[in-house]
Amino acid sequence: MWDGRYVRFQGTTRNERGAYPGIFVLVNGLAREGRLTAEQERFRRASNAWYDAAYTNPSHVDASVYDRERHPTAVAWFRSSARHLIERADGYLEILTAHGVEWVRLSSTHPGRVLYEDAVQIVVVPHASAAPGSASDVARSR
Repeated sequence: MWDGRYVRFQGTTRNERGAYPGIFVLVNGLAREGRLTAEQERFRRASNAWYDAAYTNPSHVDASVYDRERHPTAVAWFRSSARHLIERADGYLEILTAHGVEWVRLSSTHPGRVLYEDAVQIVVVPHASAAPGSASDVARSR
């Protein structure tokens, strides 16, 4: 059952657009830089494929959701009821921690202005004050 809360895992440093990148972006970035071990790369490929099959990519429904000019800081949050998606994030978090990339787990009942939503996620433009540690519950990687 969904309790009205949303969960997000993200880095602690803003990117060039002013957003805090999520864990999928961060791990994919490590892969592009050639920094993953063979085992980490196998995990990344298999898990990315699993996530692609498990839920809808919001930009496939509405291309404007992640439009960099209209919504440069748009980010996705899981509904807390999407446990099957949230639980599989652990492997990504382990990779980030192994590479010294700091991350936080955020939980909120209202993370921002909603641009897209479905049964397992929302995409929002975060509140202006949103920063790591500003949501109601935070777990840090270190």
